[in-house]
This record gives sequence, C-alpha cells and structure tokens, in this order.
Amino acid sequence: MQKASTDNQAAAKDIKLLVLDIDGTIAGQSNTISEPVKQAILAAQARGIQVAIATGRMYRSALRFHQDIGSTLPLMAYQGAWIQDPITQKIHRHWVVSREIAHQLLDYFEQPELRSLLSVHFYINDQLYVRELTRETKIYAERSGIIAIPVGDLRQALTNEPTKILALSDDTDLIDKLLGNLRRQYTPAELYMTTSVATFFEATNASVNKGTAIRYLAEELLGLQLANVMAIGDNFNDVEMLEYAGLGVAMGNAPAGVQAIAKWVAPSVEEDGAAVAIEKFLL
Repeated sequence: MQKASTDNQAAAKDIKLLVLDIDGTIAGQSNTISEPVKQAILAAQARGIQVAIATGRMYRSALRFHQDIGSTLPLMAYQGAWIQDPITQKIHRHWVVSREIAHQLLDYFEQPELRSLLSVHFYINDQLYVRELTRETKIYAERSGIIAIPVGDLRQALTNEPTKILALSDDTDLIDKLLGNLRRQYTPAELYMTTSVATFFEATNASVNKGTAIRYLAEELLGLQLANVMAIGDNFNDVEMLEYAGLGVAMGNAPAGVQAIAKWVAPSVEEDGAAVAIEKFLL
C-alpha cells in the first residue's frame, strides 16, 4: 500500500490543513517527536499548510506536543471532546458524559469479577481522578506528564460531569470484551466508545470523535472542505478522522482494520512514518 494513486497525488495539491494524532503517530516509544518528523511538519507549515493535533490525551498532556510543532490552531483533546485555543485560552467545545451514564459505567467496572482487573480513570475539568494509584495508572501518568488524584470512591469526583472515562488493563482480551459488552448496552447515540491503544477502553459524549472535531476545525473555523484536509493516525479512535479527511493516512503500526480504511499506509512510528507521509504528499 506504499504506492499512491494519481487521485491521491492530485488531491495532495489541495491540502491546506494537516491533522496529526500523537501516540503511535508522531510520538513512539520515546514519548517525544523525532527530529525528522518535526522537520517535516515545519516544512509543511513553511508551505502555508496549517497543522493541528487531535488526540485522546488530556489537554494538559497534549499541550507540549502542540507547542513543539508550533501549531497556531486550537488543540483537539479527549478525542475532540475538548477543543481549546492555547493562545487565547478560548474553549471552543467541551462535551461531557452525563453523570447518570458515568455512574452506570462505574457500577459496571466495579462488578466483583472486574474491579481488581481494571484501573478506572475519570477526567474532570482536565484533571485525572482515580480510585487508587495502580501500577498501570502510575505508568500512564508518567507518560502523560500529569498527576493522578486518588479519591477512593470515584463517585465523590462526580460533582462535575467527566469529559472522558477510561478503563485500563494489560489484558487486551478483557478490553475487547468490555468494548463488545458495552456496545450492546449503549447505542452510538448514547455514548462514543473506542480504543486508542489495545489496553485502553475509552468513553465520551456520543457526539464526540476526531472526525466531528476536525470537521468543526476545518469547516467552521477555517472555512475549508474535506478535500483540503490530510489526517494521519494509528488506531481505532482515528478511524472517523481518517474517513472524514480528503487524504487519510494510517501508520504502519496501525491495526489492520485501521489500515483498511486509509487512502495510504505510511511506515511505522519508529520509522518516522509521519515524516515519510508528509514528504510524499505535501513537500
């Protein structure tokens, strides 16, 4: 799939907005953007192409990547549930999960057979609340560069509605089962559920996904059309974004189901695949 069609090459001339995922796309094991990827992004910006970030990460955790690439656009965090302009501090969008559904999910996660197997994260007002600091949570917090706040009973944190709810387990089969079971309980009109990595189950407001986020950024804020958008991502939470973009690129490390919907598949994140894609289509 490394060969681009002439349609893609023709479309590349129309690209005015490049949207990038972070983890598995522009940041790999090192948790930083490599120099080749950074240089490719800067070269695209020098050609007048605006660059934005769309991530499942918290806003405060994604901010350093946004600054690293010198983006002047709003940052799309929490799968697009939270869209904020770091320059003006204006919050363009903040869509939350209802307290009722948050309580229901917590009841589900705290069933006796699941409770000890899952680390449950509630993201409220860009803070992370947890029942306790599990090993998985500590690793997550360190990589995210944030402090997790242990509260014992997570119901205490639900004085405000969460932006996102995450259940974390090293058992990827358990996460798959969780996703399947909860997709039978909640329709897409009630809750958006996805996995950003195989060990994360994530739930947000039903209207949230990276596709609706970049549509808002491109069409409402920048006056562009989908033909003007190129997006690069690596996991199932990127699917709607890759489907929306005129040119959707999946990383070589993406699951087969994600690669299948992309217009092109780049090398893996550890091979600086995002830089390869940018150079191929935009430079």
